[in-house]
Amino acid sequence: MRKLIYAINSTIDGCLDHTNMAPDAELFDFFIDLVRGAGALVYGRITYQLMVPYWPNALKDPSSSNAELEFAKAFDSAEKIVFSKSLEKVEDKNSRLVRTSPEEEILRLKQQPGKDMLVGGVVLPSYLIEHGLVDEYIFVVYPIIAGKGKRLMEGTSLQENLQLKLVDSRILKSGSVLLHYAK
Repeated sequence: MRKLIYAINSTIDGCLDHTNMAPDAELFDFFIDLVRGAGALVYGRITYQLMVPYWPNALKDPSSSNAELEFAKAFDSAEKIVFSKSLEKVEDKNSRLVRTSPEEEILRLKQQPGKDMLVGGVVLPSYLIEHGLVDEYIFVVYPIIAGKGKRLMEGTSLQENLQLKLVDSRILKSGSVLLHYAK
């Protein structure tokens, strides 16, 4: 059975706003490998519209660093599943728009053969966590206190605490900490 893995960057105070953080080469390498190894990237509308057109455009931007280009290549070639009821269409060549219930589609995808799926963003992952569909969590905690920004599980609630097991942890050269948990 395929797993659904939530991967996100966070500040120490739990803010998930990407504008507060800039990955270094070591972190780019980690995320490049993660995306290359994924069977699909799963997004809601907001995250999808942040990622596309940004990464496809980075492929054409001569000022993109090597790390940005490698991530953009991995992102561009990955299958993307976008959950939205308001989007008319998806712009990326490898994207598929899903208007049905996220629970039903994720359960269906988990039953199919293939590599694990990555989910990103805040709203959709919070919803999927609330419904018990996320199997693993990867948090990269930056040594920043932002004081503002979206936080995981805002506006949602769990029936009971979700106890996770630490699978891996690493301190990166930048001072960021990578934490990998499983249910």
